[in-house]
Amino acid sequence: MAPGRRGSRDSDDDAGPSTSGPRSIGQQVEHIGNKIVRSVKFRALKRKEDKRKKAERKKRQEETQKAIDEGRELPARQEPKASLTIENQRVKDETMVAPDDEEVAAEEEVDEFAAHFSRERPPNVLITTNYHATAIMYKFIAELMEVFPNATFYKRQGFPLKKIVEYATNREFTDIVVLNEDSKKINGMLVTHLPDGPTARFRVSSVRLGSRIKGAGRATSHRPEVVLNNFGTRLGHRVGRVLASLFHQDPAFRGRRVVTFHNQRDYIFFRHHRYVFEEREADAAAKKGAPPAPQVKARLQEIGPRFTLRLESLQKGTFDSKYGEFEWVNDSKQDAARRKFKL
Repeated sequence: MAPGRRGSRDSDDDAGPSTSGPRSIGQQVEHIGNKIVRSVKFRALKRKEDKRKKAERKKRQEETQKAIDEGRELPARQEPKASLTIENQRVKDETMVAPDDEEVAAEEEVDEFAAHFSRERPPNVLITTNYHATAIMYKFIAELMEVFPNATFYKRQGFPLKKIVEYATNREFTDIVVLNEDSKKINGMLVTHLPDGPTARFRVSSVRLGSRIKGAGRATSHRPEVVLNNFGTRLGHRVGRVLASLFHQDPAFRGRRVVTFHNQRDYIFFRHHRYVFEEREADAAAKKGAPPAPQVKARLQEIGPRFTLRLESLQKGTFDSKYGEFEWVNDSKQDAARRKFKL
């Protein structure tokens, strides 16, 4: 470039700072300082992009028509951009478990929960809190006691957790649930399976009591059904067994209660519902000349409470903050892939 001559910054050779991956048209022209030149360049690139898309669309239509004429299978349809979500773009985890995985089934037959799932050891849950629980915690526990018909609540009374584990083991409790709060906000839950662990630590958020849910029902003393959704990896199977071990394997279907743990993007949503059956009259216009027969409709009535769990760690054995061996610890910096889920 000659001295004193101003270079044109809108040339194709000067496309601004390089970035990884394809750039939008706006990103390609944002480095141009002159507004008029930037606008002209933007329109030129936009026309070029529109021609390219039109040519690709015409090519796809021709390929589809050719496949129809020849009786072949139609080419794969391009996924609309609006329907692309984090879930359907999920990066498959290498530990995903197939439904007929014999290795996982063999391991689960001899793991710490084998006696529970073989119905040899019915659940007996001890629930306690942090050292200085407030009124909101006791309200939450009162509703949680309705979720677990087989649970017993004990005040913490200053006892360390190791002493509580020893006490519960000697009295044949199968699990310990420790709830934690900070600034009158419930924010943590620890689940320890006795006598050999494991211990799962969860972050708790979005707590809403059943008394605050519009139209909520009251729970009965019947044993609820348990539904586990989307626990597909080896770690997910492990966490699912931790949660399922808190409930009986023989639900009382007459009570029409169902407890759901729904995993989505490694967030576990807890919901507690009851089936409600209602009789409604059939549409008389559908059967002219015949009396309308009553139809039974089913719906769900939420009981509560509702909250969200996020797994923070899974530790082998019972709780040991100093020397415990961890099976898994949540480290967001270790794996930055937003589309790769652990559960």
